[in-house]
Amino acid sequence: MLARWPRDPLQCLQRRGQELKQQVDSLLSESRLKGALEASKRRDIYQRCIQLKQAIDENKNTLQKLKQADEPIPIGNYHQEKEEEHSLLDKLTHQLQELAMSISRENITKIRELIERADDDSAEEDEEDDDEEEESKESGGEEETQEEEKQENESYQQATSKEYIAVGDFTAQQAGDLTFKKGEILLIIEKNPDGWWMAKSAKGSKGLVPKTYLEPYDKEEGQESSEEGSEEDVEVGDEIAEEPEAKQRTGSHWSAVRKALSEQINTVDVLTTMGAIPAGFRPSTLFQLLQEGNQFRASYFLQPELTPSQLAFRDLMWNAKTGTIRSRPSHVSLILTLWSCKMIPLPGVSIQVLSRHVRLCLFDGNKVLSNIHTVRATWQPKKPRTWTFSPQVTGILPCLLDGDCFLRSNSLSPDLGILFEPGISYIRNSTGEKGELSCGWVFLKLFDASGIPIPAKTYELFLNGGTPYEKGVEVDHSVSRRAHGSVFHQMMMMRREPQLLVKLRSLNRRSRDILSLLPEILIGSMCYIHLLIFYRQILGDVLLKGRMSMRSADIISNPVLATFPKLLEQPDVMDALRSSWAEKESTLKRSEKVGRRRD
Repeated sequence: MLARWPRDPLQCLQRRGQELKQQVDSLLSESRLKGALEASKRRDIYQRCIQLKQAIDENKNTLQKLKQADEPIPIGNYHQEKEEEHSLLDKLTHQLQELAMSISRENITKIRELIERADDDSAEEDEEDDDEEEESKESGGEEETQEEEKQENESYQQATSKEYIAVGDFTAQQAGDLTFKKGEILLIIEKNPDGWWMAKSAKGSKGLVPKTYLEPYDKEEGQESSEEGSEEDVEVGDEIAEEPEAKQRTGSHWSAVRKALSEQINTVDVLTTMGAIPAGFRPSTLFQLLQEGNQFRASYFLQPELTPSQLAFRDLMWNAKTGTIRSRPSHVSLILTLWSCKMIPLPGVSIQVLSRHVRLCLFDGNKVLSNIHTVRATWQPKKPRTWTFSPQVTGILPCLLDGDCFLRSNSLSPDLGILFEPGISYIRNSTGEKGELSCGWVFLKLFDASGIPIPAKTYELFLNGGTPYEKGVEVDHSVSRRAHGSVFHQMMMMRREPQLLVKLRSLNRRSRDILSLLPEILIGSMCYIHLLIFYRQILGDVLLKGRMSMRSADIISNPVLATFPKLLEQPDVMDALRSSWAEKESTLKRSEKVGRRRD
């Protein structure tokens, strides 16, 4: 039986809206009281914010479904009253978001103050270390206090840390990672939302590990062995406790610091809870890799690579017959076109979107195998959920907006593919804080199960939420891929899911020859590929052709070779170089252009 609307449904929603307004006003007034600064009171206010936000969302959804035909008596200004009610609910939502943001800022400020006070106390304790030793020998009460705090520290570490066992071997991919073997026990120190956890091995080494390689460790199996050595451990512990260097800190603020840290609210969690961003959004994984250093930038892969003997270049050779660098085919060499992103969820009013983009790289399911390339997206105000690439502009298309990309790789991994990560750059209206968010991710595998390359065609890829190391997360829970119902209903839901349209283009002979002059591993824009080849030719002229002896260790001074790789990170400068190239090429004769193409 279908649910019936109550009598005078719009008036019922208006009365409910006034009740919610009174509750929000009461909560705002309560948050301004002095007692609201206490940690327990902040937690209570934050929980009430969430409950009120859910109630307002329910009222708003009901209001959207309401129609004028549902009213038993015609209302003259029906649409105006409905719009006013909707504006009231939006205002209440914004007030709750601002309150939640202020609570998160107070938590972070409180933590910093407590840490600074604890550091000051620890410095004073270090200066008066000798006096405290004498006093501790005279009175036994302080020793009991130290033992109690030691027990508190141990219980806190047990609560915040947990042992995991490795289910497979993992080799560090870069500086800061932790290498471990299958069956090794790791102590997890910090769990990051991007899927990489800070861990400590039994040898005391610390580093980041992927959580997909771990599972909780059951300590019951190792209790017998630990009981055998318990007596020796006690004796050793007593000896260490007698040494002044191994004493526990007695600062009274450390317990408060731990409590404040446990109450800290992550920025992304706050934005997600208050509805400012969809639940599947995460801090951008690829942006974080770009911030770590130069190893994931195009300038790193553009430099020629030396052979193990350090006497020659592995990916740069000279062809004496043609007077140019030698072409080198690679295992993967293709061109793709980014068409569009569709049905990307919109963030809330508490953040302002500065730019939309897609980052892509070569990926094998475990680690990034190339540079990370960024393509800026454009959108229309009437269709903010649809992103497009390579817009029609007068003059030369800026390279940052070019959706045509080339990819080269010599990786023989059967799981090699392209990782796409649509994202946004944003600024929070309340704090002015800037950040990068991932709007999802999708992985396009380049080879099938039998090792045959996938066909060149247009692929409609549905985005996953979370990070590439998370499974089963949806970008927007309101549009579930696991929706039940009729086939028609499921088809309609699929059309509303976030997706990315990509076209793999088949290469002709000329395109294949051009790509073979590039480094073996590189992703970039097709609009400046001629500049990359020109740079590679200069490399060959200076490093190979112009050298009297390959064993010469004389320093080579060349401004172009020194500066050009850095220009790849400056799109405006690259556009200026392209404009100069096009202007010079327009003055050449037809015979000169043909001769240059043959060269």
